[in-house]
Amino acid sequence: MDPNALRPDPSKAVPSVPSTGDWPAQAADLIVNTVETVRDRTTDTILTVARVAVFGLLAVVLGLVAIVIALIALIRLLDVILPSSVWLPYLIVGVASLVGGLLVFRRRNPPSSSGNTSRR
Repeated sequence: MDPNALRPDPSKAVPSVPSTGDWPAQAADLIVNTVETVRDRTTDTILTVARVAVFGLLAVVLGLVAIVIALIALIRLLDVILPSSVWLPYLIVGVASLVGGLLVFRRRNPPSSSGNTSRR
């Protein structure tokens, strides 16, 4: 191993540190800049990922609650409008869900045919 490999390269000066004779201030600025760079690359990224995860989970939970409330409201509205018992609104919502699921299922991507037709 080259003993000069571990020495800092004097040609690579830190641009934000002025080249005055005040070396304690230069050292402090270098430490501050290094700590800020490490923080920007680690902590800020982790905080961003954590915020996305938390707000995404919150959006999913609130979306599910909104869907359930909308289904309940739709069944109650159909129960008031239709002149029958509550089985007809359940049937209408169930058939609509089935048709919607079948349409989504038809639009799925079929599995790729790589020549191997045997199933395991």
